[in-house]
Amino acid sequence: MSKTSQAASSGAGASGRGTPSGGAASDRPAGRPARRRVVALGGGHGLFASLSALRRVSRDVTAIVTVADDGGSSGRLRREYGVLPPGDLRMALAALCGDDAWGTTWSKVVQHRFTGDGELGGHAVGNLLIVALWELLGDTVQGLDWVGRLLGAHGLVLPMASVPLELEAEVQGIDPEFPLRVSTIRGQDACAKTTGRVRSMSLVPADPPACPEALRAVAEADWVVLGPGSWFTSVLPHLLVPELASALVATGARRVVTLNLAPQPGETEGFSPHTHLEVLADHAPQLTFDVVLADRAAAGGTTAELRRAAGRLGGQLVLADLAMAGRPDRHDPRRLAGAFAQVFEGE
Repeated sequence: MSKTSQAASSGAGASGRGTPSGGAASDRPAGRPARRRVVALGGGHGLFASLSALRRVSRDVTAIVTVADDGGSSGRLRREYGVLPPGDLRMALAALCGDDAWGTTWSKVVQHRFTGDGELGGHAVGNLLIVALWELLGDTVQGLDWVGRLLGAHGLVLPMASVPLELEAEVQGIDPEFPLRVSTIRGQDACAKTTGRVRSMSLVPADPPACPEALRAVAEADWVVLGPGSWFTSVLPHLLVPELASALVATGARRVVTLNLAPQPGETEGFSPHTHLEVLADHAPQLTFDVVLADRAAAGGTTAELRRAAGRLGGQLVLADLAMAGRPDRHDPRRLAGAFAQVFEGE
């Protein structure tokens, strides 16, 4: 197994720091990236959207990525080589690529997935590249750094833990004949595809070692951004790594949680925007946030409840138009960048 490098509301938030009002201008140009240190936590497509926006407003972005994937190419490589699942790490690196010819080309290359039924079928090029560097260097963080340098990534990518993790969920109503029965299912792929209602999430092992560089990045950050993404399988797992959860509570950084544009089938089907915050509070009761960032249309008629839920987390609600035109289920990187820029500039 590759080892990890050993280098080590309506008003202001609970800390009293000012933040912008609830009418964020989502299409405002982000301008020249600032030097503020921003740490983004998540995985998959949600983190991809967040990083695609954050690299436009900060020159110091660090992604901390979930490492519990057990499906597809990542699952195969994890089982065959005993490494961290590389897929979400690869996506984060691709999101940090620039908009020039070099960045767009290499982003497409690492995201390219082989077709066919052969041994390479289903594997992403970037997954193979990452695992190759882990084998050559024997160091997870250094391997990711080398891939980032090749891609010209505008930031760093780190795993949230130093060992591969499994997700375990308590799920209600898997069997329609027994809608109140709670079952335990294991594995990120199974949890994400469940037809029942996820009640809670835990990690196996329960106390995994956090990536030391990730802890340091959180401690030194000016802003920490959690979400958007698959709520139970990409966002909440970070709060279940005890060392990382403690670092998020202790950091002097301002904290933002970005909500999804729509509930996810299976995982959060039927959830209102404020339900996401209630679940977050249940899994990390000591964690507060300065800002809850939500799409104006997605909030809809639940804005009052969402504002109250944000207040219970210690922060204020900021609404903006964050979705792509014609794609209400997908964040627009430039709109999201504009919203982040306004939030950050209110510090």
